[in-house]
Amino acid sequence: MEYMKRTVTCGELRAPDAGKSVVLNGWVHRKREHGPITFVNLRDRYGITQVVVEADAAAALKAAAAELKYEYCIAVKGAVRARPDTMVNPDMETGAVEVVASEIQILSRCETLPFMVDEKSDAKEDLRLKYRYLDLRSLSMQRKIRLRHEVAFAVREYLSGQGFYEIETPTFIRSTPEGARDYLVPSRLYPGKFYALPQSPQLYKQLLMVSGMDKYFQLARCYRDEDARGDRQPEFTQVDIEMSFVKRDDILDLVEGMMGYVFDKTLRAKLPAKFTRIAYDDSIDLYGTDKPDLRFGMKMQDASGLAAKSGFQAFKDAIADGAAAKAAAAQKGITIDGGAVKALVVPGKADYSRKQIEELEAAAKIYRAKGMAWMKVSAEGKLEGGASKFFAATAGGAGEAAPAGLEAEVISTLGAKPGDLILMVADAKKRVACQSLGAVRSKLGKDLGLCDPSKFEFAWIIDFPMFEWNEEENKWDTAHHMFTMPQEKYHATLESDPGAVKGDLYDLVMNGFEIASGSIRIHDPELQKRIFRMVGFSEEEGQKKFGFLTEAFKYGPPPHGGIAPGLDRLVMLMAGETSIKEVIAFPKNSFAISPMDESPNEVDEKQLKELSITIVSTPNGSQVEIRK
Repeated sequence: MEYMKRTVTCGELRAPDAGKSVVLNGWVHRKREHGPITFVNLRDRYGITQVVVEADAAAALKAAAAELKYEYCIAVKGAVRARPDTMVNPDMETGAVEVVASEIQILSRCETLPFMVDEKSDAKEDLRLKYRYLDLRSLSMQRKIRLRHEVAFAVREYLSGQGFYEIETPTFIRSTPEGARDYLVPSRLYPGKFYALPQSPQLYKQLLMVSGMDKYFQLARCYRDEDARGDRQPEFTQVDIEMSFVKRDDILDLVEGMMGYVFDKTLRAKLPAKFTRIAYDDSIDLYGTDKPDLRFGMKMQDASGLAAKSGFQAFKDAIADGAAAKAAAAQKGITIDGGAVKALVVPGKADYSRKQIEELEAAAKIYRAKGMAWMKVSAEGKLEGGASKFFAATAGGAGEAAPAGLEAEVISTLGAKPGDLILMVADAKKRVACQSLGAVRSKLGKDLGLCDPSKFEFAWIIDFPMFEWNEEENKWDTAHHMFTMPQEKYHATLESDPGAVKGDLYDLVMNGFEIASGSIRIHDPELQKRIFRMVGFSEEEGQKKFGFLTEAFKYGPPPHGGIAPGLDRLVMLMAGETSIKEVIAFPKNSFAISPMDESPNEVDEKQLKELSITIVSTPNGSQVEIRK
């Protein structure tokens, strides 16, 4: 069938176009019949135009209009007409005009829809993913996919303008330990051997620096076989960046410039030229997380000194147990934090009910808090309720009486005011106390409506610990990856005091999400060997796992570093969403399954034989057997 090809899009027509003869192609978004007149809202990627079939239209035209249903794909020929002033629709970009149809051609018909294609679908997620091609027709998804394209294009514009080369790295690579499990691809030519899909282009971008490429970037596809949880995706995209002859501030400056350019180009939003910088330890102390949401205040405070003066024995025990653990670790040459009591003042929420406070306590317990104490500041400026009896001079019952003046000291030190709610968490491990109360702060931010999705607050988290103690294996592990440069001032004490070493690491966070992570890399082979030894990696093992990189580092590697902003998460936040599935065209569900094409799926025996693979049924489920 020869169809009428569009001359304009459904989002193009304006008042000055009145009188023109046009052809539109699109989908029937809505249809309304007012007596003998039919109105059809025709939709394409660019917008919606109202089409009118007049009462005196030809019989064939009326018959075609009568047949139309939702999501029929049609062509319409007609004349553009200005709407009367009283009929202009200010909510539509094309609302000043309509097209009076002279011919309608049905290009394809649509069966009964599983859900309505609307501004934004309210169907359940798995149904949306099963019929993703319908979901993507919605105006909301069209806008988000367009935003993703514009962000990617702006990134390429900016980095190309800064002298970067866009270089592709391999998708089939050697399996190397990078934290998550690799997705493996069996080799047909070499039975029993496998390629891995890259978790990131980390080693290859470092090799590009050895190659003298100086400035590299790539919108890199990455793959991680992680357990189903939350908003993870088995495949995702990151803006991978690596630079030679740079220090940390050079990379931070570059990314600040790139973010400013991207937000201005796509959202017309102005970002500050420089982002806030927060040391990792301070971020944990003040916000309980290394991904703080700075759209609201409510910083945590240290209340250990106040707790030590109180009659609250549970708090005193936590501090004492933490001090004992810290001293014992010090005798083994391990630096750890002791115990702590952290406090949070919630302005104006002394009216919180017991049930609401218990919900906050439940959030704290997810992060291993044993409980959460609370007090309210009365209109008279006195502590009341909850744990107040341990902080007031009149304390009685359980615990010792608090010294005179402690009540006023608590209110003054914490900066609490009448009508405020005070929350406290104690633990023998400072990190547990911080993270637990940090989770409460995050929940309060959402509950109190303090997380405005149209507001963008960035911060750099710097000075991360280089190592973390692995209690199960009784050894040190690198907190990030083994190629991170320790800050130079710690090079002499790496082996003697690993717990104190800070890495040349940096994360960019926005609105409570980590959106980029990077580091300056080790380019000294001898320093790299020291790091391998410290984490229990023998030189032989390092050669086996990363031999091609360590071999390259024998030939004059430059100082280099990089970063990798997550494109999916960045666009998600820019779109005001909370799930990366909303900005990926064809995502998997939370169980790494695609309801649309039902992947992963079984393959036929012929394919398995070509790969020398047999599927063997066992009591514990199917297993793969490789035949060599």
